[in-house]
Amino acid sequence: MIGVNLIDLILSLLLGLMILLFIFRIILTWYPQVDLNRLPFNLVAWPTEPFLVPLRHIVQPIGGVDITPIIWVGILSLLREILLGQQGLLTMMFRV
Repeated sequence: MIGVNLIDLILSLLLGLMILLFIFRIILTWYPQVDLNRLPFNLVAWPTEPFLVPLRHIVQPIGGVDITPIIWVGILSLLREILLGQQGLLTMMFRV
């Protein structure tokens, strides 16, 4: 049972961290003059960029605004709820 709780905690923290990084990435899009290759901005850009590049090929900017970070926040939030929410798949599967 402890292993299940550990997996649940790690997955929850990982998804929460990625959501937070994508929210910071959304905020950084408001400041196009920011150099994403310099600290502390690269701490947000480097982990999120591999997710954004493939999606940018599918979803073009709308009115010059890159909406791919917003899409990823939605995807990760949905995934977190489906897996770890109160009625989530992992929550229901490991409930005693």
